[in-house]
Amino acid sequence: MFFTIPTVMTWTRIVAIPLIVGVFYAPFDPGTRNLIAAVMFIVFAATDWLDGFLARRLNQTSSFGAFLDPVADKFLVCAALLVLVHLQRADVFVALIIIGREIAISALREWMAHIGAGKSVAVHMIGKVKTTVQMVAIPFLLYDGTVWGVDTGYWGRWLIWAAAILTVWSMVYYLQKAVPEIRARVEK
Repeated sequence: MFFTIPTVMTWTRIVAIPLIVGVFYAPFDPGTRNLIAAVMFIVFAATDWLDGFLARRLNQTSSFGAFLDPVADKFLVCAALLVLVHLQRADVFVALIIIGREIAISALREWMAHIGAGKSVAVHMIGKVKTTVQMVAIPFLLYDGTVWGVDTGYWGRWLIWAAAILTVWSMVYYLQKAVPEIRARVEK
């Protein structure tokens, strides 16, 4: 099912990438750019939860949707991280950790599915916590101002480093689950 409501919502996260990047080239003052980019990121990131909910609720789950959903999430997060590095609001080392992990775990999941052991690297709570921290840190850093007395730039920098630590932790967790399965298949 290529054009279901949930799948179209997933596609919006991919379409959002040039829009969020483009905001920083628009002829607005910096505060307006930051606000628009942060709100756009929040709205599009929220579609991740909503498309999954609707897919189950409307009985419109599909293997294509299950494939596209994490790809869209990774594109959105990676693009936002690159913008933040460019704006000097996130350290390049943090971006390398997060983007590198996403590539490594995606490849690992692909390999595990190929050898019939995909369930051993299914999404775990540590991965969900990592994603949640990222999804809070990124709009904080995109906004980079004060909201209700909260310095979002300051807290965003702490949160993105926390996300980087959780990223490494989750990668180690998934690798620990995968290595026995890989060894078992290689030794045969």
